[in-house]
Amino acid sequence: MINAIYGKKIGMTQLFNDKDEVVAVTVIQAEPNTICQVKTTDTDGYEAVQLGFGAIKDKNVTNPMRGHFDKLGVEPCRHLREVRVENASEYKPGDQQTVAEFAEIAKVDVTGTSKGKGFAGVIRRHGFGGGPGGHGSHFHRAPGSIGQCATPSRVLKGVRLPGHMGCDRVTVKNLDVVRVDEDLNIIVVKGAVPGGKNGIVRVRVAGNGNW
Repeated sequence: MINAIYGKKIGMTQLFNDKDEVVAVTVIQAEPNTICQVKTTDTDGYEAVQLGFGAIKDKNVTNPMRGHFDKLGVEPCRHLREVRVENASEYKPGDQQTVAEFAEIAKVDVTGTSKGKGFAGVIRRHGFGGGPGGHGSHFHRAPGSIGQCATPSRVLKGVRLPGHMGCDRVTVKNLDVVRVDEDLNIIVVKGAVPGGKNGIVRVRVAGNGNW
């Protein structure tokens, strides 16, 4: 099987489990992903399939993308993503990946883009403790010393400083699959996943390494 599917985060809610305990869950809607292109070691140097998902109006399809889809003989999609597979020759353009493949899966890894939070200081961005809060102190929320003097006369790489926070690619691993609804194309996982509502996420079978 292709061990991943792409969808969008609908939001969070709560369900009761078998022990009548309230569980916070995230609902992910994953419409059937269409295999648009098959990449093999002979043609591309690696084994992968290109998945297309998301409806798009015909007027919004650019000419380069239209040529790509026409050449492969599949309907245009809004988004294209690649997934590594062990043997790409098992698949062909037009095949679909659905949530039914995850009906028997216990745990998944979910990857998404975290919410953007703009420019942030070191206390919010890195959890610094800050200085004394009294009026006599001139050190409150500043980062403090960041380098040495004559040697090495520069700021070393990796120093935690203020800067842009969020909009990072984040993966949450080993989330329990609570429910799979094949009729609604929904995967319900326990806990939170990165990103805001309607954000694109990848759901992958847990424990597959780089695959």
